[in-house]
Amino acid sequence: MPQVHEDIIWLKPGQVAARAGVAVSALHYYESLGLIRSRRTGGNRREYRRETLRVLAFIRASQRVGISLDRIKEALDKLPEQGLPTKKDWSRISREWRDDLNDRIEHLTALRDRFSNCIGCGCLSLESCPYSNPDDVLGAGGPGAQRLLRSPRPAVSTDSSSAAAGEPRRRT
Repeated sequence: MPQVHEDIIWLKPGQVAARAGVAVSALHYYESLGLIRSRRTGGNRREYRRETLRVLAFIRASQRVGISLDRIKEALDKLPEQGLPTKKDWSRISREWRDDLNDRIEHLTALRDRFSNCIGCGCLSLESCPYSNPDDVLGAGGPGAQRLLRSPRPAVSTDSSSAAAGEPRRRT
């Protein structure tokens, strides 16, 4: 079996950063969180295995769709320590994240489809707004654009016992 030259396996931080499209400081940050690993040379300089590029691509793609670094770390901790992750490993992560990603897609679709009708106009008029909120019923659901980020029907209703206590009751 042919040997791969050591310079091809191990990359300097600048090389990794340039290939991955991140700053060297991001590499150090990800390393401090345990997302990636490096080794130290005799001169105490960091070097990263070439496979780190794949992990960085995964981190960046996950962050782009809103996955937290904590969840990314949980997923990476389940990958094999030695060798490259397999298609089966990536499929397992995909299955674990499927519901969360579908929820994010639903919220992004709602944002795209309702943004100009709700927040975009800036009218703040309860008389003319088709999404008016009489008696501020949606305010009981918490901060933020309740109709924009949830289904078109109100996400919160009150009954006499919870309303008396000033607590909203969420639909399940």
